[in-house]
Amino acid sequence: MKKGEILTSRKDRKEAVECLCCKCFIFGDAQVALLSASHPHRKTSVLKMDEASLSVNNEIEDDMMLYVLSDHCFQCLPQLLGIIPARPASGTPATVDFVVDTQHALTLQLNSTSAHLEPCKVHFHFGEQGNYSLWVKNLNEPSLVSCSMITDSEPINSYLPILFAFLVFAFLAALSAIWNTVKRLDVVTNLLLCLGSTVETERLINSELGTPNRLVDASTESIIPATTGRRLRSLDTFRGLSLVIMVFVNYGGGRYWFFRHESWNGLTVADLVFPWFVFIMGTSVGLSLSSSLRRGVKRTHLLWRIFWRSLQLFLIGVIIINPNYCNGPLSWDSLRIPGVLQRLGFTYLVVAVLDLVVVRDRLNNLSSETCWYSVHDVCLYWPAWAFVIALETIWLCLTFLLPVPGCPTGYLGPGGIGDFGQYQNCTGGAAGYIDHWLLRENHIYQTPSSRAVYQTMMPFDPEGVLGTINSILMAFLGLQAGKILQHYRDQPRQIITRFLIWGFILGIISAVLTKCSRNDGFIPVNKNLWSLSYVTTLSCFAFVALVFFYYSVDVKKWWSGSPFFYPGMNSILVYVGHEVFEEYFPFCWKMANSQSHAEHLAQNLVATSIWVIIAYLLYRRKIFWKI
Repeated sequence: MKKGEILTSRKDRKEAVECLCCKCFIFGDAQVALLSASHPHRKTSVLKMDEASLSVNNEIEDDMMLYVLSDHCFQCLPQLLGIIPARPASGTPATVDFVVDTQHALTLQLNSTSAHLEPCKVHFHFGEQGNYSLWVKNLNEPSLVSCSMITDSEPINSYLPILFAFLVFAFLAALSAIWNTVKRLDVVTNLLLCLGSTVETERLINSELGTPNRLVDASTESIIPATTGRRLRSLDTFRGLSLVIMVFVNYGGGRYWFFRHESWNGLTVADLVFPWFVFIMGTSVGLSLSSSLRRGVKRTHLLWRIFWRSLQLFLIGVIIINPNYCNGPLSWDSLRIPGVLQRLGFTYLVVAVLDLVVVRDRLNNLSSETCWYSVHDVCLYWPAWAFVIALETIWLCLTFLLPVPGCPTGYLGPGGIGDFGQYQNCTGGAAGYIDHWLLRENHIYQTPSSRAVYQTMMPFDPEGVLGTINSILMAFLGLQAGKILQHYRDQPRQIITRFLIWGFILGIISAVLTKCSRNDGFIPVNKNLWSLSYVTTLSCFAFVALVFFYYSVDVKKWWSGSPFFYPGMNSILVYVGHEVFEEYFPFCWKMANSQSHAEHLAQNLVATSIWVIIAYLLYRRKIFWKI
C-alpha cells in the first residue's frame, strides 16, 4: 500500500490491517496517511490530487502523538494519526513523513506520551502538492513545546484549470453572441441567400441556436403576452441548466470537493441542482395539467397518465442505479430501491394528483378590486396547501419525536466520529432509522457522503423515504410558481414581483431555521436529509433564478436560452443516457495522469458538452423522449 492510499478495495483493507503493526495509519477517507521513516515497505510515490507532504521533526526527548482534526468535521474528536519517536541519542531529530489532505484546513495537535509537556496545536490549510515540515522543539521552560510550520516547496494552484475552462467557454459564448448579431444584418442575410438555397438559408437564419426568429412586427409583438400561446423557454432553460450541472458533477466535476455533495450540513454546487429540477417539475405540472383541462382532456385520462408516468420513472430509476453489466446476474438481496428518478416519480405522482384534484377547468376572471385578489393564486388552492402543511407536520413529528433505539430523539447528525463519537450508528436519526426499518440495510445507499469526513459506517440513503416528504414540498413550491404564471399571465411585472416576494419569504424562513449558520441552527441545511431549511433555501434560490430566466428569456428576449434550452427539452433522455454511457467513449477515456484536476475537468466538461450537442441535434430533428 502506497503512502496516502484510500481503502477502496478488500486488498487495500487487508494490507492496511497488516500494516498497523508497522506504524502505518489511515485517517478515514480524508486522505491523511503516515509511514514511519523506518517503515520496511516505504516507497517514494508521487502525491495524488488533494494531497500534500508533511514531515514532522521531533527534537524533544519524548515520544509525541500526532492528532488531526478537519475544520469540516463538526464536533469531532481529534483522530490519532501516529506516533513520532523521541529524538535519538545522536541528537538528530526523529522524522516521520505523512500525506495530508488539502481540501479543508486541518488542526494538528501534538501530545507528549508523558504528562509533563503541554500540548502543541497548529492550524493550517495545506496546499495541493506542497511539501511542508513541522518542527517540534522545547522552549526555555522544559514543559513548554514550540511547533512551527515551514513550507519546503510551494503548492500548485489547482484552480487554474477552472479559470482556463471559464475563459474558453466565455470566449465561445462571445463568438456565439457576435454571430447572432451579425447574421441578422441585411448584408449577411443577402450573402447567405446567394451562397445557398432559399430553404436551407431560411433554416439557418431561423435556427434556434441563437436568438429566436423575430419576424413579427415590433408593435404587434409588444402586445403579445410572454406567457401565452407558447411554451415558456425560461422553464426549459432553467431545467436544462440544472441538468447540465447535474451531469457535470455526476461525471466527477474535475474531482474538486465543491463539485461533490456536502459531507453533511452545508451546500456545495452539486447540492443545488436536484432540488431545482424538482422545483421546475412542479412548475411544469401546473402549466401542463391546466393546459390539458382547457383542451377538454378528461381528468380520469390525466390521472391514468400520471400513474403511468410515475411508474415508468420509478422503474427506469431502479434499472439505471443498479448496473451489473459485467458482473453476472444482479442479486435481489442488494438491489438499491431509492434513487433520483424514483424520488422524482413519487414526487410527481403526489403533486400532480394533488393539483388535478383542486385545479379548475377554467381560470376564474377575478376582479382586481376583490380584497383577496393579491393572494388569490394561493387562496384558490387552499385544500392543496392544507394537505402539504399536514405532510410537513408529519415530517417534523417523525424527525423530532420518533424514538430511535440507541440514539437521542430528534438527532440530525451524521453519526460516526461526529458529535464527539457518542452516536456512531445514528446517522441521519429518524430518517436513517425509517429507511433501515422499511427497506432494510442492503437496499439503500451503502457509501453516503458523510463517510469522507465523519467516517460513518452505517449505510444511509440521501433519497430515502422521509426526505421524500420535503421533495414534495419543493415540487409544490414550484407548482405555486406555475400558478403565478397562469393567474398573472398578461402581467410580467406582477409575476416577477411575486417571485421575488416568495424568494424573500423563503429566505427569511431559512435564516430563522438555520440561524444563518452551517451547523448551529434549529434545522441546518442538509442535502442528505432533505431538511426543511434545505428546501426553503433552495426554493428561495429557485424563485430568484426564475426571475432572471423569465425576464431575460421570455419577457425581454435578450437571450434565447441556448445552449441550456436543448437539454431542458429532452431532460429524461439526457439524464438516463449520461448514467448508462458514463464509462463509455467519448464520455470517458484513459487519462495520461489520473491524478490531475486539469485532465479530469477536461474529460468531464467534454462529456457534458457532448450531451448538450446531442440534445441540440435531437431538438433540430424534433426528437423528444417523453414519458
